[in-house]
Amino acid sequence: MGDVKGRLIPLLPLRGLLVYPTMVLHLDVGREKSVKALEQAMVDDHKILLSTQEDLHIDDPEEDEIYQVGTIANVKQMLKLPNGTIRVLVEGLTRAQIKEFVTNSEYIQVRVDELADEDDHSPETEALMRAVLKQFEQYIKLSKKISAETLATVHDIEEPGRLADVIASHLTLKIKEKQEILETTNVRQRLEFLLGILSNEKEVLELERKIGQRVKKSMEKTQKEYYLREQMKAIQKELGDKEGRTGEIEELRQQMEKANVPERIRKKIEKELERYEKMPPTSAESSVIRTYIDWLLSIPWSKQSEGQIDINKAEEILDEDHYGLEKPKERVLEYLSVQKLVNKMKGPILCLVGPPGVGKTSLARSIARSLEREFVRISLGGVRDEAEIRGHRRTYVGAMPGRIIQGMKTAGTINPVFLLDEIDKMASDFRGDPASAMLEVLDPEQNSTFSDHYIEEPYDLSKVMFITTANSTHTIPRPLLDRMEMIYIPGYTEVEKKHIALNYLLPKQKKEHGLSGNSLQVKDESVVKVIRRYTREAGVRNLERAMATICRKAAKIIVSGEKKRVVVTDNTLEDLLGNPKFRFGLAEVTDQVGVATGLAWTAVGGDTLSIEITVLQGKGKLTLTGKLGEVMKESAQAAFSYIRSRAKELGIEPDFHEKKDIHIHVPEGAIPKDGPSAGITMATALVSALSGTPVSKFIGMTGEITLRGRVLPIGGLKEKSLAAHRAGLKTIIMPKDNEQDISEIPESVREDLTFIPVEHMDEVLKHALVKQKAHAGEK
Repeated sequence: MGDVKGRLIPLLPLRGLLVYPTMVLHLDVGREKSVKALEQAMVDDHKILLSTQEDLHIDDPEEDEIYQVGTIANVKQMLKLPNGTIRVLVEGLTRAQIKEFVTNSEYIQVRVDELADEDDHSPETEALMRAVLKQFEQYIKLSKKISAETLATVHDIEEPGRLADVIASHLTLKIKEKQEILETTNVRQRLEFLLGILSNEKEVLELERKIGQRVKKSMEKTQKEYYLREQMKAIQKELGDKEGRTGEIEELRQQMEKANVPERIRKKIEKELERYEKMPPTSAESSVIRTYIDWLLSIPWSKQSEGQIDINKAEEILDEDHYGLEKPKERVLEYLSVQKLVNKMKGPILCLVGPPGVGKTSLARSIARSLEREFVRISLGGVRDEAEIRGHRRTYVGAMPGRIIQGMKTAGTINPVFLLDEIDKMASDFRGDPASAMLEVLDPEQNSTFSDHYIEEPYDLSKVMFITTANSTHTIPRPLLDRMEMIYIPGYTEVEKKHIALNYLLPKQKKEHGLSGNSLQVKDESVVKVIRRYTREAGVRNLERAMATICRKAAKIIVSGEKKRVVVTDNTLEDLLGNPKFRFGLAEVTDQVGVATGLAWTAVGGDTLSIEITVLQGKGKLTLTGKLGEVMKESAQAAFSYIRSRAKELGIEPDFHEKKDIHIHVPEGAIPKDGPSAGITMATALVSALSGTPVSKFIGMTGEITLRGRVLPIGGLKEKSLAAHRAGLKTIIMPKDNEQDISEIPESVREDLTFIPVEHMDEVLKHALVKQKAHAGEK
């Protein structure tokens, strides 16, 4: 190549490309100066210098914009293309350095010096060659862009310099790095530099492979899931099912259309559905929103029971289900009559008050049947948490609506008969006061916009007929009591119980115990004996249990083959029920001194109360026993003070309070007793004990006493009269102010009792104390 050294040679600047010695490749040349340079090379000796320009975007590079080291190449072939460019085939010969640029307007000419490889053929160079080959082999495996034939060709190269050039030509390197390899004439340095590049490239390719595998895996998973989802959709479509969550939301929207919800609720549901649609299924809030939407859709907003109101039919149903209970039945029929005349009326809030077993809950069920409405019952006994009425806020885990909204969901209509059982058993503690929460529910003026913490939207309860039950009213807070219409169910008379047992309880129990036809017959007198001697109650619960016992015993006798038919008479009753538990008629057998019979009103109905007084020698100490409440103790004190003030008129020693100890006792000491209505009874017993005059055994009495001896009115006269009738008393001394209550007492009881209205204690003593002469005459 000595002929080229130090002589002029045309220059072909390359853009984004670099040619090493021994390389053969095609070039497309389009720039005018480059074409002229090629033509000149073809004219001369086909030699041309290929040097890369630093910036590939420049069309006409200056001297300092072209790398000073290039490759002298041999132009082997030239071909003009139709688009005006020239395709040339060149073969790299040797490295050369530009020494001088010779100005020429048509093309660039340069004066160059050849650069020979500095090869030392040392074992170190050999080792470097092997290391480069090994790295190149691994690079080929990782890149998969270079064919295996190329590796075989490279393996055959023995010269280290040429090996470095060929390998560098196959690598995808930056022009700057390729130029650095071209400029390095020291072969060992060139191999070391290349080894570093290969090592780095291998690491990058390794990372690329790992990333690729990860992406591929992820893509495969995504594709697999997509494929499975599409399969699932196809299967669901074949089965007629809706598609996943989209189908679920569509289904919820259809439910909303069918539910006929108000516009404000529709907007609320739509908003929640949008949130639900955007939320991932795995989100905890997703299930909360879904539950909330379900509640909004399942609560009735406008659906009503459209039963036709038929007063006569309703009356028949009420009479069919319950005997007696005239007042509650009359109130329901009045409500129905008004409903028939007007289209819209706020539902009444009735409170059925009475002792256990009188049929409060079953009456409410019958009312629903007579109205042809849905019936819902919830028990408030022991409810302490306000959230049980108003619901929990949705921020709490496991939040749900209160019992009122739950009951409305169960009913499915906006006008059910809603029974709130045991409203007097609610309690309050640190979790709030549920009785106060009930104020909104049971106020006809407020409950049209009842607010439940969970639902968060006003709910209309104004069309609901609320019926509450209670054993007594004194534990119900006054504001709550004020919102309800009281209907008292005092209990049943003996005649009513007999009718209920024969026409309701016995047929029901016979059916439940599989006794059909005439297999069991219970005589009327047997039922009366059960009422008098085996049960003592205001209601009929124990009476029903007694009927169930008779049915069980009869079933055993029939199944064992002892008899085919059982007839229960007055004589055989004890064989079935055992010995009588009570003595019928609790009236005293004889007139007693210091013993008076009072009448009490308790949560389980009316009852008789025997008050005993003993006078002992002492210093005027007054002892009270029998688990008496504060009010009852005060009544005793008032009676004692009254007698002291009237001792002379009553024929009692004026200084009895200084010489006598008085012990007042009310039997059944384990049972708490309280109330003011035992005042006149205690006063009568005291006068009897201190004067030695007996009290009539047939008289029961009730009334509050003042220090001046006036008799004040009391409550529960009807219940007390029933108890007196049960106990076999003949006369009742009562406050004059209670005269109007006599009309409420059943006629059968009124006929057997004599009522003596009194205004003062003198009248009580006049009727209650048996005159000594008459008493002596009786003896």
